[in-house]
Amino acid sequence: MSYFYQAVNQLIHQIHQADPQVSRCRQALDFPPHFSLPDWLAVQTLFPKFYWQDREDREEVVALGACMTFSDPAPAYQAISASQRIWGGRSFDGGTAKNPYCKEAFFFLPQIELIREGDAWFLCANLTARDETIQALQQLQSDIPVLPPIETEVLCVDHAPSRAQWCQLVEQALSAMTQQQFDKVVLARQSTFELTQSIQAAQLLKESRRCNDQSFHFLLAIDQRHSFVGSTPERLYQRHGEALVTEALAGTIGRSEDARQDQALSDWLIHDEKNMTENQYVVDDIVERLTPLARSVEVGAETQLVKLRRVQHLKRHITAELNPTINGVQLLGALQPTAAVAGLPRQAAKTFIERYEPFPRGWYAGSIGYISHQRAEFCVAIRSALVMDKQVKLFAGAGIVSGSVAEHEWLELNRKMSTLLSLITEISPEEVVS
Repeated sequence: MSYFYQAVNQLIHQIHQADPQVSRCRQALDFPPHFSLPDWLAVQTLFPKFYWQDREDREEVVALGACMTFSDPAPAYQAISASQRIWGGRSFDGGTAKNPYCKEAFFFLPQIELIREGDAWFLCANLTARDETIQALQQLQSDIPVLPPIETEVLCVDHAPSRAQWCQLVEQALSAMTQQQFDKVVLARQSTFELTQSIQAAQLLKESRRCNDQSFHFLLAIDQRHSFVGSTPERLYQRHGEALVTEALAGTIGRSEDARQDQALSDWLIHDEKNMTENQYVVDDIVERLTPLARSVEVGAETQLVKLRRVQHLKRHITAELNPTINGVQLLGALQPTAAVAGLPRQAAKTFIERYEPFPRGWYAGSIGYISHQRAEFCVAIRSALVMDKQVKLFAGAGIVSGSVAEHEWLELNRKMSTLLSLITEISPEEVVS
C-alpha cells in the first residue's frame, strides 16, 4: 500500500512543520472500496486499540497508542484541545469490592486515528508528545492480510448463573419487588465458551459488522491479553453542542424466519403490558435524570420497533436541549447505568445485582464511546464478549419486572447471546446455551 506510506510520510512532514500551539494534524488518503478497517486493526501492534462504528455508519474509527491515559473522564476533558477526542468508556462495576481488578473507567487520547467519514478517509495524529507520535506512525503496518473466517468448535460451556440458579435469582428479585425494594432489576448471565481454536477479537468484530446492522460496533483492547468487543443496538446518548439525543430501548421478543409469524411477534410485543411497562420505566428514569441538566426534554409519542437479526425491541426516542454549561462528562455520569441495564430505582437495583449476581460484569453493560468539547457519543455495551485466545465470555441480560417468568427470561438471554454466538458456532443457542 504505497499510498498509505505516502500518507504517513505526508503526515509526519505536517507534524515537523506544525506550530507549537497546533495539537492535531490530519492527512486525507484514498483507500480502495474493499478496504476493511478490522483487517487493518488486526495487524497493528500499538496499544491501546480502539474501534468504533456508529449505528448509522456515518463514521468508522480506529484509535491507536496513547498520548495520555485517564481513569476519570473529567480531567481528560480538561486536558484536550477543541480539535481532539478522547476514546474509551466506563465499566459497570469496575473498582468495586466485587470487581477490584477491572478499571472503573479508561479513556485515552490516541496517538493515531484512522477515520472514515462517509466515503472519505483521514489519517490523524495528536501532537501532545510529537516525537512519540512520529515513532508510532512509523510503526504502522501496511501489509494487511484478509482476516480468515472464524473456524473453531465449542469444547465446553459454563454459565453463571446456571439455569437452576437463574430461576432462583429471578424468584429472589420478584420477592424483593413485592417488598417494594425496587420496581425493576436487570439480571445478566455470563457464558464462558472454551474453544478448540483461538479466535481474534477483530475476526468477531468483522463478522458481526457484516451480519448485525442497526448497531454500534466497538472493540477495546487496553493490552494484548484480552479484548472487549460488541455490537449493540442501544445508544446511551449523542451530544452536539446543546442538542442531545437518547432513547429507551427495553422490551424484547425473538424473530421468526416466517414473515407472518414475525409480524405476529411484533404485534404481540408492542401490545404486551409487561414489555411496555418495562420500557416506560426506562423512559421515566432518563427523563428524571436529564431534567436538571436541560432546558427542555421531549419524549417521542410513538413506540417504535427495532428489528435486529435475532431479536426485536421496543424503543422510544428522547431529545433534550441542554443547559449551556453541561458537557459530555456530566451526561455520562447522569445517564450510566440506565434502567435498561441496571433497574429502577438505580441504586437499589445495583445493590441487588452486586449482592446476588454470581459474576462481576466488568465492561459489560458499561458505556463505550468518545468525548470532545462540542460532541460526544456513547453506546451501551451490551451484546458483547470478552475474547481471550481460546476462551470467549459472552454476556446477556434481561429486565425483570412484576410478572416476569424465569424460564421465559432465560430464553430471552439465549436469543440476545446468539447475536455473537451464532458467529462462533453453528450450534443453536437452544442446544448450547440451555
